[in-house]
Amino acid sequence: MNRRGFTVVEMIITVTIMGILLLLAVVNVNTSQVKARDDERKADVAAIAANLEAFFNTGTDGTTSFGRYPSSALADSESSIKTALRDADMKSFLAPGETEVALSFVASTNTGTSPSIQTTAGVLPQPTISQYVYQPIKTDGSICAPGNTDCRKFNIFYRLESDNTVYKITSKNQ
Repeated sequence: MNRRGFTVVEMIITVTIMGILLLLAVVNVNTSQVKARDDERKADVAAIAANLEAFFNTGTDGTTSFGRYPSSALADSESSIKTALRDADMKSFLAPGETEVALSFVASTNTGTSPSIQTTAGVLPQPTISQYVYQPIKTDGSICAPGNTDCRKFNIFYRLESDNTVYKITSKNQ
């Protein structure tokens, strides 16, 4: 009698090969998604920095005050951002997967010392992958608190998902 079909060994080998190929595909897709979210973070902080530089160069509507950056009050609310940075796209202030600007874009809390800590390891709060930290700096090096108009430079801190490292963007006009 002549039977046609697969043996158990052939079936096990076929399933094993398919499993390995599926595992490789899943790992590759996950890596691509992490890279895409990190690219979005980099683009977001670059857009935020560009808007802050525009504020430095032109000020806000109806004022002749320029040559400074917004104080830490910028991170108080979405309306604060819209008022100060009139051309800003609010999506830039949202980290990947976030829906609230107030949770995604926060002000640094390093206060009380002059100069304030401006390192990626020392900034408070430490940014998460869901958060950008804005640190406006006064001429004396301390944090530029709400109501202050002596904000002469800034740092924006963000964390990448791929390497879990905190990075910093600094203002052009230091």
